[in-house]
Amino acid sequence: MNYTGYVRQIDSVGRLVLPMDIRVKLDLQNKAFVEFFIDGDAIVLRKYHPACIFCDNAEDLTQFGGKSICKKCAEKIASGEGSEG
Repeated sequence: MNYTGYVRQIDSVGRLVLPMDIRVKLDLQNKAFVEFFIDGDAIVLRKYHPACIFCDNAEDLTQFGGKSICKKCAEKIASGEGSEG
């Protein structure tokens, strides 16, 4: 994990402002969604991507290892289709 050097204070209603250069680097436009994860005592924010990581399909999704994957790609992986070697 890379240290950014940014420290921000949470306001009275729980809001936190993300620094502009982080929003630019991650292409987080206004109204963009982020996901929250807890890793021990750390809060991890990640740009939300609701589609399959392999084919970008946004239907019949399931989570695998913290990533979205569609049913069709999961079946391909299970059958060994497309594997190298």
